[in-house]
Amino acid sequence: MKKVMIAVLGLLMFAPAVFADNWGLGLKLGAGENDPKAIKDIYDAALVSKELDEGPGVFGLEALYEWNLDEKNKIGAKVGWDYYGENKAKFTGFGEIKENTYAFPLTVYYKQDYGIQKWSWFAGAGITILRTKVEGDIVGVYNGSETKSKVFPHIAAGAEYRFSQLFALGVEVRYNIAAKIKKEGYVYSDRTGFGGALTGRFYF
Repeated sequence: MKKVMIAVLGLLMFAPAVFADNWGLGLKLGAGENDPKAIKDIYDAALVSKELDEGPGVFGLEALYEWNLDEKNKIGAKVGWDYYGENKAKFTGFGEIKENTYAFPLTVYYKQDYGIQKWSWFAGAGITILRTKVEGDIVGVYNGSETKSKVFPHIAAGAEYRFSQLFALGVEVRYNIAAKIKKEGYVYSDRTGFGGALTGRFYF
């Protein structure tokens, strides 16, 4: 029985490398443009003791698939879920207001893959669905919750180092085009501009 268990364990450890294919999952950490103008306007106008926390960080997940054109050239597509750091303004004795933003980027890209233990590069473009929620309770100023979404284009480029058939570590730069969410004249979130991330990808 013990030998069977060891054999099964060995197979489970060995099989992913044998069957590694063009599917991938990624985990990324980075930072990007961040301008919560509506929150900052309220913060600047307040005359009480206050504190402003801005979150330019980005945490994300992605899933991808790559089609082989030949031994080195590939076309890929990936979809992601990004969470941007929370923006919050606190007013002593009067309450607070905060903004949270999520993004769902879809990117199609071209990739030159140079194989294991080498650098590869890619470049592409796509669309992002951005969803922002602003909520707060500030005495005499604001009380409520607002949610709005927007679709905008982006371009992206990067490189990755393939440590093994299963794992690669990459860097990516993305530029968001017209990624500003407005409602009734107020800018809830503006993510227009450059962002960068470090991504660990697992291929299978």
